[in-house]
Amino acid sequence: MTEVAEPRMAFTFVLNESLRILAVDDDPILREFAAVYLATPTACIETAADAEQGLALLAGEDFDLALIDLEMPGMGGLEMIRRIRADERLGCLPVIVVTGREDIVSIDLAYQAGATSFVTKPVNWRLLSYQIRYVLRAHRGLASA
Repeated sequence: MTEVAEPRMAFTFVLNESLRILAVDDDPILREFAAVYLATPTACIETAADAEQGLALLAGEDFDLALIDLEMPGMGGLEMIRRIRADERLGCLPVIVVTGREDIVSIDLAYQAGATSFVTKPVNWRLLSYQIRYVLRAHRGLASA
């Protein structure tokens, strides 16, 4: 019996539109992975090592989405999300929590603070790319309604 090979799909970028994404995490390896795996010819990834640095970048530049870790030294991710939601200019910024926590309390607290979506570590970067794309589509659909 001859096995039929499935046709190979050409590699394509999931994030294929002009985007600026901020990744905030105290883990330098995760920041580097975010910059490597999410960046495309049209998607720019900026990184911040903590919430304070992330808020400073958000205050001075325009981003389409933020990826935020929950557990960081100093200000945690939940407080950062609350500050984003309280800010008149940033209040509608889509925020995806990227964390090693997957317990019910952490999930509930993240959404109560204002998270748009929630992803657990270790991160599947291709899957996260699709999630970013769909979160942005939903956000833009709501913004135009």
